[in-house]
Amino acid sequence: MPLFNLSQSVEANLRETVELYEKHGVRTELVPVDDGSSDGTGAKLREIAASDPRFSDENSTVVIHPVILEKNGGKGSALRAGYEASNGEYEMLLDGDLDIKPRQTPYFFEAMVKNNADIVVGSKRHARSVVQYPWHRRLVSWVYFTIVRIFIGLPITDTQTGMKLFRRGILGEALGRMLVKTYAFDLELLSIAHQRGAKIVEAPVVIRFGNKFGALKSSTVKTMAWDSLAVFYRLRILKYYAHAEVPKKMDHDPLVSIVIACPAPSWMLDECLRGIDGQSCRNFEVVVLPDEECRPPAAGRLPLRIIPTGKVRPAEKRNLGIREAKGEIVAFIDDDAYPEAHWLEYAIKYFGDESVGAVGGPGVTPPNDGFLARAGGRVYDNILVSGNYRYRYKSGGIRRDVDDYPSCNLFVRKSLLDSFGGYRTDFWPGEDTLLCKDIIDAKKRIVYDPWVIVNHHRRPLFGAHLRQLGRYAFHRGYFVKRFPSNSLHLSYFVPSAFVLYLVACVPLAFALMNAGRIETVQGMAGNVLIMPLLGYTALLLVTTFTWRLPTWILTMLGVFASHVWYGIRFMQGLCAKKAPCEFIGQDHAPANRQSPAANRQ
Repeated sequence: MPLFNLSQSVEANLRETVELYEKHGVRTELVPVDDGSSDGTGAKLREIAASDPRFSDENSTVVIHPVILEKNGGKGSALRAGYEASNGEYEMLLDGDLDIKPRQTPYFFEAMVKNNADIVVGSKRHARSVVQYPWHRRLVSWVYFTIVRIFIGLPITDTQTGMKLFRRGILGEALGRMLVKTYAFDLELLSIAHQRGAKIVEAPVVIRFGNKFGALKSSTVKTMAWDSLAVFYRLRILKYYAHAEVPKKMDHDPLVSIVIACPAPSWMLDECLRGIDGQSCRNFEVVVLPDEECRPPAAGRLPLRIIPTGKVRPAEKRNLGIREAKGEIVAFIDDDAYPEAHWLEYAIKYFGDESVGAVGGPGVTPPNDGFLARAGGRVYDNILVSGNYRYRYKSGGIRRDVDDYPSCNLFVRKSLLDSFGGYRTDFWPGEDTLLCKDIIDAKKRIVYDPWVIVNHHRRPLFGAHLRQLGRYAFHRGYFVKRFPSNSLHLSYFVPSAFVLYLVACVPLAFALMNAGRIETVQGMAGNVLIMPLLGYTALLLVTTFTWRLPTWILTMLGVFASHVWYGIRFMQGLCAKKAPCEFIGQDHAPANRQSPAANRQ
């Protein structure tokens, strides 16, 4: 039962549900999941738990197991958390506001038994359904499910009704392959189950919405449309769900050592520690590696060890953290990043598979970053800049195996790190690329999961952003010739080709203008010079578009500058005999950078 901002009604709704199942003597486990409510719903659940014996008496007909998530993650996250906390042979999904009353449960079991079904979905279009529904919602619903029926091919007329009954194994298989967290969650869930052979039927429902549903927000419609298109693309084009693996869980709860290399305490380190303290998985220790002895204000009662290192490079700090780590898994996170609430939980589930050596996830731009930092994040998000590697900076997308991943969000087996001595210390940056090379050379996989999310503060445009990008580009160019196994990719050469094109345009234009025949010159100039540049400009306009004009212009300039500077620095690295790796404190020490609040002032 997912809950969001229902503090006024949660107690009455829980009691109504409990009383129904107690009345019929049905042994039931009720799992209310507070999805990071801001109105005190979680506190209300704790209050009910303290006063109601059914929360602690496992012999009751109805046992209540509440789950309280510290941060809102969407319906998908809430239902997955509820599933993980539950044990029933059958799983009933029931919206917390009880728009559909739980007394309709018999219809669902009747339909499941009668049709030998794996899933029963409540449908507003069932012949026996009684629905009080605003006309504009009916219209949107009809259009949406007509499209779904054509493109997805589900054998049902409704996916969004909040009451569904699953056999547990079927739900677990589908959830293990899920990628959507928000509005199209139900569509993806049922699409996966149907593709894998589950039989889905419908049951009647009684719904009286009253007048509480107003006009649909354009943002909601847009998100629903994009998520639905993504489901279609993964289902019909990529065939992703057919071969997506369900992670094999470890047979025990492993200790995770979270290693944070940092220069000194800062507001960002405090933010990182608060994010760690809010994890749904609690079996961890934190190893903070500052230059000098300190005690971060946000340390609180965290299982925290602070080990001063002196002023050394991040790789050397992390190697000390590896040696000091007591955990079976080492999680690396930068001090200028903070994790989502299920960061640990979603990552460690992969380590039940011995072929997996490491797991990474996206580092998304925090919404509270300053304007110039958010613009830097939009540049990294842009497909013209990151290409096939956009998954590093955006949540969503598909799970995949990768051969290179940054240490701002990386989990690695401790035994594997010990086997090859951790990070190489003769390069910075680039040490994480070489670590990933060692992992691949050890015949272990590096898995990317879009739900293993950290929020990673960006360098603001233009100076700090370009300095950081330039360092990455130089080392990538150098690694292409020295460590090609996970650096020799065509996409890394594209910015340099663009720079060479721009450089060639100048003498070529002069040569064409001196050719003698103006008409021919203009035609050749248009074909050779103008058309490619016009094509690039068109792509730049489209891929950076936003209704906020200042953001649009700044992002376009940032993308162009990033292409040029990356291309130049990549060629320098490609031609270099040696890569400099001296310690560069600038841009690394968050203590010298202002908080988002200061940036907004």
